[in-house]
Amino acid sequence: MSAPDGSPVGAERSIGQLFASATTELSALVHDEIALAKAQLKQDVKRGAVSGGAFSVAGAVLVFSLPMLNFALAYGIRTWSGWNLAVCFLLSFAANVLVAGFLALLGVMFAKKAKKGRGPQKVAASMKQSAGVLQNAKPHPRRPELTGEPTPAAIEAVARSSS
Repeated sequence: MSAPDGSPVGAERSIGQLFASATTELSALVHDEIALAKAQLKQDVKRGAVSGGAFSVAGAVLVFSLPMLNFALAYGIRTWSGWNLAVCFLLSFAANVLVAGFLALLGVMFAKKAKKGRGPQKVAASMKQSAGVLQNAKPHPRRPELTGEPTPAAIEAVARSSS
């Protein structure tokens, strides 16, 4: 098994390797967050399209079916009941309004689902939180004797010996 940079797990890695590994993982995290935002946005757009389609169908049903359905239904009610023709036309219109109302209710339900979908906002908040954590992270103070840099005492000793 090996680490992302190819070194064996458990082996001592240099600061450069650790930094490269952290940078790679952070870049992958950002790419994954962007992919998540795109997927959630696509889902919200799909819900919105279904909502718009339901509203469109409701309008089309109301507009195109009114003349045909009103005549057919009104004459059917008149034949069945013998009521006045005007009352029969009002009943057929009420039936069409009920169908259109049901389709509009369906459109409202899908519109609420699309509005509730706060996918991109969640991802943006998560990315801001990740960025905030990284901004507040302070590097560990390095000890000069471990990095190979001369210590202040060594610099002072060299300065005294040369004078």
